Amino acid sequence: MSWGKRLQPDLFLTETILSLTPELLQQHNIQGLVLDVDETLVPIKMSQISAEILPWIESVRKVVPQIWLASNNVSESRIHRIAEALNVPYITGAAKPSRRKLRRAVEAMNLPADRVAMVGDRLFTDVLAGNRLGMFTVLVKPMADPAVGDRKYLIHSIEFRISRALGSTTPIPDWA
Repeated sequence: MSWGKRLQPDLFLTETILSLTPELLQQHNIQGLVLDVDETLVPIKMSQISAEILPWIESVRKVVPQIWLASNNVSESRIHRIAEALNVPYITGAAKPSRRKLRRAVEAMNLPADRVAMVGDRLFTDVLAGNRLGMFTVLVKPMADPAVGDRKYLIHSIEFRISRALGSTTPIPDWA
């Protein structure tokens, strides 16, 4: 598989994870979710979920009952707090784009990898790890800190430009 394909999400949403609807998940026959945490579910400097996330999880759980969190963050207490609020299992120190810990979540779901979506905001960690494992990959806009508001994300901009140079056809969004 070429680098361009490894960095190409199966589904690219130009809005946050809240735009990933139960209907979209059903349309793609997704039966399990592995969600990145930092800037996918919560802004990186926050340790509490926003008011919109819990109702979103509950609506998604009606069609996809198996949901895990997988974070590269090693802060056990922070990720545990977020997972506990959502009532989902979690993995810290996932070391994405490594597949090892993601594989553990997929195996715990007892589902084929292509029926599990890896959802995240980063091409070189979330999308790359999910594609390497054969998962359905979903790229979303980073969750902004409400105190800061919408902003440009330099690391995302660099990742999009490199992925395009390597053959990905993912458009560069206005927030990157």
